[in-house]
Amino acid sequence: MDIYLAGSRPTRRAPKEHFTGTVWQDPIIATEAPARVASNRVSFEPGARTNWHTHPLGQTLYVLAGVGRVQTKGGPIHEIRPGDVVWIPAGEKHWHGASPTNGMTHVAMQEALDGSFVNWMEPVTDAEYAAKVG
Repeated sequence: MDIYLAGSRPTRRAPKEHFTGTVWQDPIIATEAPARVASNRVSFEPGARTNWHTHPLGQTLYVLAGVGRVQTKGGPIHEIRPGDVVWIPAGEKHWHGASPTNGMTHVAMQEALDGSFVNWMEPVTDAEYAAKVG
């Protein structure tokens, strides 16, 4: 059994090559094989977002605070709020982040396939991000 006491692992800034704007990550869990789960608490400042990406076994987002956005490539932008749960199936190209005027914090949970949790792609353009919600 491992117990990670609150504050024992530092908050880290998300890598700029995979995010637009300021994004902070707090590790929840990253298991070793044969377990496959990884989870982070992710806080996006207003306007911040992920690049387009996919997950080999899908991803679950649980919104804790603020107002966010999520979109599947080719689909509408959805607004997400505290208590909302988003399931993104395996291989579905998507992005998620804060709204233009509000920050957003969610818990992101995903599993690894052959050691890979995510396939990062190109940034979400300002025009894509600014598209109408709904």
